[in-house]
Amino acid sequence: MTVFNSGKEIVHDVVSEGSTTSPSDGTSGDKEAFLSSFTAAENKAIMRKVDRKFLLVIGMMYLIKNVDYQNAASAKVLQFGQPRNILKELHMTSDNYNWVQSIYFIAYIIFEVPSNLVLKRMTPRNWQSRIVFSWGAVLACHAAVQNKGGLYSARFFLGMAEAGMFPGLVAQLCSWYRSDEMGKPIMWMFAFQNTSGIVGSLLAYGISYMNGLSGLSAWRWLYLLEGLFTMLFAGVVYLVLPDYPKSARSNSWLTPREQEYLEARLSENAPLTHDSAFTRSEIFAALRDPKTYAFMLSQILVNLGGYGLSWQLPTITTGLGFAGLPRNQLLNIPPAGATVLAIIFAGWFIKKAFITRPAFIMIIMVGMMVFFIMLATVRSRGAIYAACVLGTVFYSVYFIPFWAWRSSTLKGTTGTAFTLAFQSCVGQVGGVVGPQLFQSRFAHNGYKTSFAICAAAIAAGLLANLWTWWLTRNVEYDVFRVRRLRIQAEKEGRVLAEDDVKIYEERDFYAGLKRKDTEKV
Repeated sequence: MTVFNSGKEIVHDVVSEGSTTSPSDGTSGDKEAFLSSFTAAENKAIMRKVDRKFLLVIGMMYLIKNVDYQNAASAKVLQFGQPRNILKELHMTSDNYNWVQSIYFIAYIIFEVPSNLVLKRMTPRNWQSRIVFSWGAVLACHAAVQNKGGLYSARFFLGMAEAGMFPGLVAQLCSWYRSDEMGKPIMWMFAFQNTSGIVGSLLAYGISYMNGLSGLSAWRWLYLLEGLFTMLFAGVVYLVLPDYPKSARSNSWLTPREQEYLEARLSENAPLTHDSAFTRSEIFAALRDPKTYAFMLSQILVNLGGYGLSWQLPTITTGLGFAGLPRNQLLNIPPAGATVLAIIFAGWFIKKAFITRPAFIMIIMVGMMVFFIMLATVRSRGAIYAACVLGTVFYSVYFIPFWAWRSSTLKGTTGTAFTLAFQSCVGQVGGVVGPQLFQSRFAHNGYKTSFAICAAAIAAGLLANLWTWWLTRNVEYDVFRVRRLRIQAEKEGRVLAEDDVKIYEERDFYAGLKRKDTEKV
């Protein structure tokens, strides 16, 4: 059976196993015939195999990553005001401590792109295992720091070690899932990520009772235990995480026919197993593409507000006075729990294709802006806490349709890896700036000025998303249209083979702002 390369050159041949239709020359007709030989039930069974291999492990990776990243905010309020608090022991002010997060993201910005560009050559399993083990080792070393310089250095190396994990996973997933399916694995990652708010708060609460054990403060135990667990989890990643559909490791759980199907069903822009590990022209193409900068600007602005809130959340909830130490950590659980439920809903909503993904994002952006404005204006403790919960929900849900939307415009293996890393690293500028908005000089009015800046960034982010929607309107409507056709085909018990999204030569669905009669396109 001839191997397809999504309209590119034919790569090599494999033996057909049980295929009733065997393509011969890689033409679109052969591809359509091959895909048509599969039923909806077969497609579901194959994708269930893929889900079992990916969803739990990538969810756990993102949960652990987020617990390890957010623990700096939790450590700040452990034994707050007491001699063994991290600020007291390291002789730091709150303004000094804000740099703990900013420095972490500076390292991300520097190392995100180089990390992703070696992903293909090193293979995802090997590279992601390295990432997880090295960040766990650096995190454990946080327990030994003795001054703010040591903590700053540790945070820089933590960002360097972690850089590339998320864009690397998304780049890899583009080789297994279609753009209209990306909402599912993204949903799993972000649902687990926000479960980390619950896990992290419970860990911080429990570890607070270890304060002074073996002469170590609770914040040191927090870093040490979480770092050691992360290092052990790197072994799980090495054993479980797949590489690509036609990688040698996939032979143990996929037949050659299933491997061929997984790549044949992808849209024409998808990264494939046998693509070159590095193609310079795809990098230049990404740098020339205005969509790269539109998505990047959207992410920077939304992250500026969102990272500011997530960084300050434990301090805000502690300052509201609803619970004393150490029960203050438990106030961070409701925002996390509500967010997980909202993310699950978002994944289901995207899958059903009721509206296009950018249209869904506009609804989310409006909700996010409302609750950030509330944080900047209301004074009631209950209203502030409610705004914290709902602001966190809308911020976190935003990235489910956002990254699925982004995946529809990526092109090629190198182009996908570079674009995701480049966008993600520059997008982390929001993570650098966000914590700096919450300096002590803004504390006098409950950080209203800080949240006003965040609300303005979210409003600008809404406009940036509108611009991005305009640039991608044809491809995104094509994704929406094909998704609905695939849903209908599935109901009829077949796999859609006769139509697919056009990326390299976009279909033209719009005349200005008005959509054309799609039946004639």
